[in-house]
Formats: sequence, C-alpha cells, structure tokens
Amino acid sequence: MRYNTIWLSDIHLGYRDCKADYLLYFLNNTQANTLYLVDDIVALWAMKSSFLWPKSHHEVLRKIIALANNGTRIVYVPGNHDGLVREVIGNSILNIEVCANYVHTTAEGKRLLMMHGDELDHAVLCSPFRRLVGDASYSLLLRMNRWGNCIRRWFGLPYWSLAYYVKNRVKNAREAITAFEEAAAQEARRQQVDGIVCGHIHQPEIRNINDVLYCNDGDWVESCTALVEHSNGKLELVHWADLQQSIKSDLAANDETITAPYALPRLSP
Repeated sequence: MRYNTIWLSDIHLGYRDCKADYLLYFLNNTQANTLYLVDDIVALWAMKSSFLWPKSHHEVLRKIIALANNGTRIVYVPGNHDGLVREVIGNSILNIEVCANYVHTTAEGKRLLMMHGDELDHAVLCSPFRRLVGDASYSLLLRMNRWGNCIRRWFGLPYWSLAYYVKNRVKNAREAITAFEEAAAQEARRQQVDGIVCGHIHQPEIRNINDVLYCNDGDWVESCTALVEHSNGKLELVHWADLQQSIKSDLAANDETITAPYALPRLSP
C-alpha cells in the first residue's frame, strides 16, 4: 500500500507495552514519500527506571533508519518522553530531520501544523493528585490489557485494547480529551493553518473543530493506529494489528454520527 504521507506517534520503543510487532508489520507493508514521526518514538522516561530493548523494538528502529537511507523523507518532531532529542532540533541525524514543529501541505493544498501536543497540557486542568491517580490507573489498565490479550490469543481472538475502551467511558477522561482537542484546534487557528496533526493523548481522531481540521494519529501502545494521506490528498486513520481496518477519513470529519470511541479494534474477526 503506497501513500503520499504517513504520520506515526507515541510508539514508545523501550516500553513494555509498545506494540512493536504490529508497527513493524505496518512499516513492512506500506510505502510513503514522507514519514512523519510525531513525538515519543523512544520511551526515554521509562528506560531510566527499567531498561528494556527487545529485538522487535530494535527491528522497528532499524526499519525507520533503512527507510531514511532509501529515499523516504523522514521528519521527527520529539515529544515529552523523548525530550532529550529536542537538544538537536534543526539538525539531521541518520538522514532524519529533527524539527520542533512542522507544516505539511497535502495534495489538496491543506496546510497542517504538526506538533507533539505536550505543549497544550495547560489546557487540561488537573490537580497533581488527580494526575498521579490517573497515571497509576492507566498503568494498571495497560497491565490488565497485556494479560487480557494473552487470554484472547489463546481463544484465537484478535487484539483488543481494554485501556482504550475504559478511557473513553470515564467522564473525566473524556472531558480532558475534549479540552486537549479544542486547545489544539485553537493553536492551529492562531498559526493560521487549515489543521493540526498531533499525538500525546493516545486518542486517534479526525474531526472538524470550528472550521479547523483536528487530526490525532493515535499511538502504538493502545490503539495501533496511523494517519495516512492518499495520492489525492484524502486523509484517513487506519488501525493495524491482527486485523487491519480504516477508521475514519477527513471526508467524514463533520459527521457527528461518527464519534469516538470507534469500534477499535473489533472484538471478533
């Protein structure tokens, strides 16, 4: 499958819950003129406390470097988990351009601002205690997700994200997600672009917010999603795990009947 552009974010290589095998499968079965790495590619925060680097994580990194050496333009926008990379912004490393943010122009002429999203954390008002409880609850959900999918595999069922399912049904979590999305759209409007692409909150979405196209390409810890641009400029979210499916396109960005959470991933083949 060939695309004009692919956006990936929140891969978290070096983190136990990174779905590196699914990502490597995706990279081996797609091609793009440009690949944008929108933040948190390596989980440097997690690796400070516990070093983890399985073969599958190494293979993903090797694949990205190989793509850069074989004609794919790669632009890397560091996030908060790989913030050390921000020290080399403006340079090129292994043919990979490192930028603080970037504006991509689609085949349709839409100008999309790219940024990680941690710059917008101020929009999500949360006390330190609630943030601590939220982090602990999220870690527990990921652990349960890990064991739950082991059981699903025994029964021949495809990957399914418990963390994604629960997070989208907790009122406070949904309010925080909405606040972040609206802040991102406001930043795009301030910079006078047509839309914005970011990651950070592990919540894939394409929707129109006050005439600004908001795109979040999701993550490879929970949802296993990417944002892609087709040759005609159409933008689309795709899910890629045991099952591959299209989730939503920019043509449906104004359709209020298609709202998150999507059927992601499907519960059965």
